[in-house]
Parts: sequence; structure tokens; C-alpha cells
Amino acid sequence: MKIVTFYFVILKEDLMVSTATKVGNFTFDNCLMNAAGVYCMTKEELAEVEASAAGSFVTKTGTLEARPGNPEPRYVNVPLGSINSMGLPNNGFEYYLDYVIELQNQPNTKNHFLSVVGLSPEETHTILKKVQKSDYEGLVELNLSCPNVPGKPQIAYDFETTTDILTEVFSYFTKPLGVKLPPYFDIVHFDQAAAVFNQFPLVFVNCVNSIGNGLYIEDESVVIKPKNGFGGIGGDYIKPTALANVHAFYQRLKPEIQIIGTGGVKSGRDAFEHILCGASMVQVGTALQKEGVTIFDRITKELKEIMAKKGYETLEDFRGKLHYIDR
Repeated sequence: MKIVTFYFVILKEDLMVSTATKVGNFTFDNCLMNAAGVYCMTKEELAEVEASAAGSFVTKTGTLEARPGNPEPRYVNVPLGSINSMGLPNNGFEYYLDYVIELQNQPNTKNHFLSVVGLSPEETHTILKKVQKSDYEGLVELNLSCPNVPGKPQIAYDFETTTDILTEVFSYFTKPLGVKLPPYFDIVHFDQAAAVFNQFPLVFVNCVNSIGNGLYIEDESVVIKPKNGFGGIGGDYIKPTALANVHAFYQRLKPEIQIIGTGGVKSGRDAFEHILCGASMVQVGTALQKEGVTIFDRITKELKEIMAKKGYETLEDFRGKLHYIDR
């Protein structure tokens, strides 16, 4: 009898537990993927993620023209995460657009996310109109949250501008589109942002980008050069903020707008918590930068072990089912 019971546990963990997921009409064998900005600058880096256990990849946020970004040092690993002020270095959106089109025409390819943004509303529309006319059939992410371009505010903190941009975008853009968001910190801002997003046929929102304009000091000096050391904070520092944003939007957005959870993910437990708060997919950023693409195997294994222990066979068994203290 003991032998039969042991065999059942192995069978359940290995064959019944699945981390597959769905965003819009797109399916993914695994809910884990990279966060934009990590392992996505070049085709070679994207190919590494493509060949890994990750269920998908998102490209580096592409602008209308290629950008060198901010001066270095602009990214530094710190004990509980990272600080960066990259300044949107990228090879131009057409570089990434061409690559995802190339991949989608290959057999057994994964579904992908193309991340884009303009340095002005006009540039954003120019980019999206070209994507609309292209042969690309995957998901598109409009990054409304870059915190590290000097002189450029985060679009998503301006609800009027966000509404204007999305209104015009959806007057011509018919492909599946989502938005990358900065962290919000006030309940009323969750309410106001959700009211904006619920007006539009968005497929997903991605919560969150790094917490903008943090400062890390070693001895008597800042550790990055741009903006006198001010930069976006990632890693362990931001997980509670990321979880709060994921769950706040899960509570407020219409069901057809799904959530990608990003922030502080370095273990299966971290991924589990993002899904528990309502995420359909989970992105790995700082930890991926530190550990490399083998992290997807490790986190997937840890997540499956947690699911098996709790008796969950699919992500839908626990997605969004965060418990509250009622008494």
C-alpha cells in the first residue's frame, strides 16, 4: 500500500501539475517569461530565452529609432535587488519586429510579446501603425512606464494623457495590445487607472515596472552615473508593491483584461504569490539578470512542487484566490 501511495505522488507532480496559461487567445506552455529589459536587447539574448523553459519572451522596448541609452554605469546589482537608469537603450522597434515575425513563421515556435513606445505620442502612433500594417500576429505591449529617460515623465501617471493616447491607438490598432504599467501607491489611483483601462479593449496589463527614482549609496557615493544616481529599483525591494498592484487591478479590471505580474520574482514561491494575487503570467527581471536563463527551470520546478503539495493541478485552481483575514 505504501508503494502505491508513493507512486501516486510522483505521478501527480510530474504528469498532472501544469503551469500552462493563456493570455487573450494565446496559449503558453509555461507561465514564466523574461521582463522587458532583461535578456532581450539582442536576437541572441532573445534566442536564449526562446530555447529555455520560459513560456515566452518579451522584446526590449523598442523606440522609433535605435538608442544608445544613458551613460554607464547604469545598472548595478545590490544586495536585495538592483538599481538601474538604462534610458531605453534598444536597436529600434523594427529590429525586434522583424525578429518576432521571423520566429512566428518557424515550426513549433512560442507566442511572443513585442514591447514598444515612442518618445512622444506622435512617435508611439507611428510605431503602432507600422506594427498594425506588418505581418506580426503576436501580442504587443505598449510601455507606458519607463522611469529612466531624463526629461520624460511616466505616461501612465497622467490619466488624461493615457486616455488620449489609448483612444487614438484603438481608432486604428486592431491587434492584441496590452500596457506595461509603473507601480501605483494610492488606492484612489488604482480606482482611477482601472477606470481608464476598462474603457478600452486591452488584452492585458503588466504590473509593474521598477519603482522609479530610488537611490543606492556605497560608502559616500551613488553607484550609477545617470541622473546623479537616481534609478529604478528592482528585485526583493519591490515584490510587496508589485503584488499589491497585481491584486488591486485583478479586483478592478474587467475579466477580459488579464494581468502579467512582474517584480521581485526569484523563486517558485514568488511566482505562486503573483498568481495567487491574480496574474496569468509572471515575468522575471533582476533575478534573471543575476542567474541566467536556467532560472526558468528552477522556478518552474519550485512552483510545481508548491502546487502539488497544495493539490492544485492548474494555475486556475488558485489564480486570484488570495485569502483575507475576516476576523
